[in-house]
Amino acid sequence: MTPKELKQILQALVEHGVSELTLETPDYKLTVRRGGEVQVVAVPAPAPAQALAPLPQAEVPPPPPPPASTPAEAPKAPPKEDECAGCVEIRAPIVGTFYRAPAPDAPPYVKEGDRVEKGQVLCIIEAMKLMNEIESEVSGIVKKILVQNGEPVEYGQPLFLIQPV
Repeated sequence: MTPKELKQILQALVEHGVSELTLETPDYKLTVRRGGEVQVVAVPAPAPAQALAPLPQAEVPPPPPPPASTPAEAPKAPPKEDECAGCVEIRAPIVGTFYRAPAPDAPPYVKEGDRVEKGQVLCIIEAMKLMNEIESEVSGIVKKILVQNGEPVEYGQPLFLIQPV
């Protein structure tokens, strides 16, 4: 499969709202889950009568380790107790670039102090030229936006603090 073909498949998944796809050929099995993982499993092809050079094996990198602070990094100050007692952290489900609005000239999806409903879009994370909408996991008030527009984010990084209502 060429990178162009893979990109077309991924774009079709996003355009049609498909959350999971499995593609199986004699050479490999590819499973893609939106907001999750990508698996590529090489399956040996039946041996032809004539010996051919072996196909390269696709490798799946191990999942990234949980973020750990290093001495060079200054730990972020926790929110004040009165500011966000009982807040829910909305974390990045993927690695990518954080955007507060659907376009550079559009207003942000949410601002601090806005009331949001469960399932409401809070931001976009761009990964591999695909725009992934990140939705609220709870209904409540946006207490704090922890990431700046256009900033890279890591898997599991807190993005928002939402006070459930």
